[in-house]
Amino acid sequence: MTVYLVGGGPGDPDLLTLRGAEVLAGADVVVYDRLSVTSLLDLAPPEAERISVGKQPGGPRTSQEDINALLVARGRAGQQVVRLKGGDPFLFARGGEEAAALAAAGIAFEVVPGITSAVAVPAYAGIPVTMRYSSTSLTVVTGHEDPAKGEGSVNWEAVAALGGTVVVLMGAARCRAICERLIAAGMDPQTPAAAVQWGTRPCQHTLRASLSTLADLAPQPPATIVIGEVAAADLAWFESRPLFGRRIVVTRSQPQAAALAADLRRRGAEAVELPVIAFEPPEDPDRLMRAAAEVGRYDWVVFTSPTGVARFFEQLRDARVLGGVQVAAIGPGTAAALGERNVVADLIPEQYVAEALLEALCDQVGPDGPGRVLIPRAETARDVLPDGLAAAGWDVDVVPAYRTVAPAPDPDTASLLAEAEVITFTSSSTVTNFADTYGADAAPKVVAAIGPITTATARSRGLEVTVEAAEHTVDGLIAALEQFFTR
Repeated sequence: MTVYLVGGGPGDPDLLTLRGAEVLAGADVVVYDRLSVTSLLDLAPPEAERISVGKQPGGPRTSQEDINALLVARGRAGQQVVRLKGGDPFLFARGGEEAAALAAAGIAFEVVPGITSAVAVPAYAGIPVTMRYSSTSLTVVTGHEDPAKGEGSVNWEAVAALGGTVVVLMGAARCRAICERLIAAGMDPQTPAAAVQWGTRPCQHTLRASLSTLADLAPQPPATIVIGEVAAADLAWFESRPLFGRRIVVTRSQPQAAALAADLRRRGAEAVELPVIAFEPPEDPDRLMRAAAEVGRYDWVVFTSPTGVARFFEQLRDARVLGGVQVAAIGPGTAAALGERNVVADLIPEQYVAEALLEALCDQVGPDGPGRVLIPRAETARDVLPDGLAAAGWDVDVVPAYRTVAPAPDPDTASLLAEAEVITFTSSSTVTNFADTYGADAAPKVVAAIGPITTATARSRGLEVTVEAAEHTVDGLIAALEQFFTR
């Protein structure tokens, strides 16, 4: 087997390379640093062992010798080992030492380069590390060595004389000494300088000053320091995203939570996945199987959720039986789930709630009167739709396609609730399960609901809804959050 030395990038999980994701997906064990992005560990198989060897300033640390020995031992054991490191494994990350130890032990290894924070972090702060005519060179320096002691391998005089852009990694703790040394070496004290803390992440914060005043702002690690004319540039794009810096709790089920979280991150938010709902087979799965086999007897099949679509089509053995049946979807998300199975919804109401779907279906009555309708849905759900159709003369069969259950609470994730600013609810079930599991008092200050039904449930459980989506979809919910924070 092989030991992979993988660069995890500067912090934004989307900056992991395709090769890095590929080897993580096949890992038996992941050995990771403190600065590695936690969500990247989710790319490894659930059964993969995860070993933290992070070095925390002033705290416990695993020696490099012990890390080398661990990689060699696991490599010899025939495991696929991923050594996940922040940034690039060969840029101030001791990947060369680990590779040398593996080579000496005769262990096969592969280096998977990562995007370095020396370039990515300034880019996320709107600072290009080079510019034509003004900054045509880039010097990357480690900040681990103490320039005040006059020791180490960094020639600060040469760095100052070279000009261009200087990027200092891991230098927050020695910022003042580094700046003073560069000024003493002849660099202009008024040279623009910046320190980007937690770069490429939703908590990114950029400090801008001059070489002589940057240390007065007390940058905190992890920080990337940029010195040179380019540091005056402020081509902001990341920190100007509409939800930048907002910590938003997502209560949807997996994998729906992951999709919503990804959408929020693309808008600059820090998404905390706290699924409070999961789906299990119904108590009597044979009913759904029989209904799918006999679906051709119905005039309409009505779907009220993407999960209902998924569970129904798992039982559908021959799609041709749908040939004479019309299909309705409660909203775009459900229609998209049908589209993934090459079925186009014949009916989507203008408003994505059961009441609007009921009205739209009643408008579809033909000359022969109401027909037969099949509704595969959650085992427990509101009866507005089936009761309304039955009252209008339809022959209605409601078949449970799945059960909603509350998963066991996750203490680690739940602890983030206290620091979150927003919690989102996309159904009444998510509200009910959250309130039952964590209590209404645990909700963050801003409560966002996907629509009026969810809002009503939230208020009945003691939650004051701050944001309600005008369009009752996930996209509508995100748009409503953007508008709220813009105001």
